[in-house]
Amino acid sequence: MSPEATTEGVLAAAPGPAAARPSGAHDRRYLGRRRLYLRRFLRNRTAVAGVVILLLLVLFSALGDLFTPYHFADADFAALTRPPGAEHWFGTNQGGNDVYAEAVHGLQRSLVIAVTVSLLTVAIAAVVGAGAAYLGGRVEKATLALIHFLLIVPSFLILALVSHRLAGDWRVLILVLTVFGWMSTARVVWSVSTSLRERDYVRAAEYMGVRPLRIVLRHIIPNLGSLLIVNLTLGVVSTVLSETALSFLGFGVQTPDVSLGTMLADGAGTITSAPWLFAFPAGLTVLLTVSMTFVGDGLRDALDPTSTTGAAGGRR
Repeated sequence: MSPEATTEGVLAAAPGPAAARPSGAHDRRYLGRRRLYLRRFLRNRTAVAGVVILLLLVLFSALGDLFTPYHFADADFAALTRPPGAEHWFGTNQGGNDVYAEAVHGLQRSLVIAVTVSLLTVAIAAVVGAGAAYLGGRVEKATLALIHFLLIVPSFLILALVSHRLAGDWRVLILVLTVFGWMSTARVVWSVSTSLRERDYVRAAEYMGVRPLRIVLRHIIPNLGSLLIVNLTLGVVSTVLSETALSFLGFGVQTPDVSLGTMLADGAGTITSAPWLFAFPAGLTVLLTVSMTFVGDGLRDALDPTSTTGAAGGRR
């Protein structure tokens, strides 16, 4: 589901500024709205299933290494390419590394990259898109020109070249994925913010002499909260896929570090002789992307008052 398709419905659910009403009434209305959103989300069975799967994956990445004596970089030369068994639950690879330990660390690394990149891209997109819409004029034209230029640049090739030249450091991968990942969301934020800048509470803040940056941060971006939350969730999915693709092709995370993408690359060549090397990281990748997609769709339906899915209780 593209962010553009969710903009109008999600925006309609965005709360107004607290200054526009008494604080007590605002608190009661805010709590009531949160309960409504939670109730609509819990009615969506696939969204709840997505949350459960995601929590299990997070627990596996955080606590999974407590259940194995092996480190992901340790090599057991007496057990090369051994199938799953009592000693090595997920088997071993060609170098004698325990696949279970690699899966725990790989999932952890992919989650850290995906969540960090998604947070950074949404934050940059919110400030740039809302700022350009509010300031207007030459600033708006220059910002849109930059966004449109970056959108047509072959970012995947640049990502591959940069990450490869910098030795596949996962921190560098976060940086390059962020640099080339905020433009689409910023374009959506800008289109929505062009209507918010005409609202009465924005005009009132201008009349009171509030600085433009404060207006953007305190009056425009908070009213995009629902839209940003949905984009944040779905952004994790796209980042996981990008990181996995880059690592699979040898341009992302590289040895001695491990991610789900590097595990998939290692297992692709032995998918017939040692299928467990590919099956376990592939299963974790599918579970992660599917669960995040379910959660994102559930948030979209819960925050969108026009959604028939949310109103009908998530029957699919």
